[in-house]
Amino acid sequence: MEKNGLFSQRIRLRHLHTFVAVAQQGTLGRAAETLNLSQPALSKTLNELEQLTGTRLFERGRLGAQLTLTGEQFLTHAVKILDALNHAGLSFNQKEDQPSEVIRIGALPTAALGILPAVIGPFHKQQSHVKLQVASMNNTMILSGLKSGELDIGIGRMSDPELMVGLNYELLFLESLKLVVRPNHPLLNENITLSRVMEWPAVVSPEGTVPRQNAEALLASQGYKLPASCIETLSASLSRQLTIDFNYVWFVPSGAVKDDLRQGVLTALPVESQCTAEPIGILTRVDTVLSAGAQILISSIRKSMPAV
Repeated sequence: MEKNGLFSQRIRLRHLHTFVAVAQQGTLGRAAETLNLSQPALSKTLNELEQLTGTRLFERGRLGAQLTLTGEQFLTHAVKILDALNHAGLSFNQKEDQPSEVIRIGALPTAALGILPAVIGPFHKQQSHVKLQVASMNNTMILSGLKSGELDIGIGRMSDPELMVGLNYELLFLESLKLVVRPNHPLLNENITLSRVMEWPAVVSPEGTVPRQNAEALLASQGYKLPASCIETLSASLSRQLTIDFNYVWFVPSGAVKDDLRQGVLTALPVESQCTAEPIGILTRVDTVLSAGAQILISSIRKSMPAV
């Protein structure tokens, strides 16, 4: 009890903001950039938090900062606290004519790009009274947001059984890894091999994400590594624009580019990935009855699913 009291007295918002940023970004370096801090300052704050909790919240290694099981559990509480403070701040600016229904959606960046644009427009035309709040985030943040009540609907991946407790999962489609370029990329004028592909700059997801692991597995299967000069980003929209405008090779889940490939905006390279297709699905809470608007939105997502 004395330990809990000491923790409550000494914990600060900067500890929670730092912890959530590292969990979301996957590395201390990217989290420090997000918070506009130096990496030593961020590391000091994170160490203080782990001393307060009396346990390790992250395992730090080659793949970045990976949450421990205790870290996963603490993340749920940290997100809930920060979300409550955010809602408290927003309440000062609430107006009486606010929409009667709000649907909060968390989606993987590539899923947000590949699925939601075609769904949201028609849905909002029919359900104009509904406010949609859409956030792109990694899978860990989606699961935590659902469990804490911060999110109503998630579009993400199935996770380990202990992390799926209390959640429903409905498969939408299987997503494979694609290597895509713009239609006039010089690579398309020659015999395409993985060795030639690796001579061009790449755009990839950050370390610790499933698309990044699949990209590294593909390259490792033929004795290659990602070049040190690659662009790492969780932003699917930035990755897409870089690939359209310049001679980058984008390692991307197929769902994010299905429309661009069909319309000829991007072209897939004939490089076969040996990685198992990743299941993408709808995530909701077991103990919560969805609003009418949320159920209509999920139905719209199901109907929008062509074969990938």
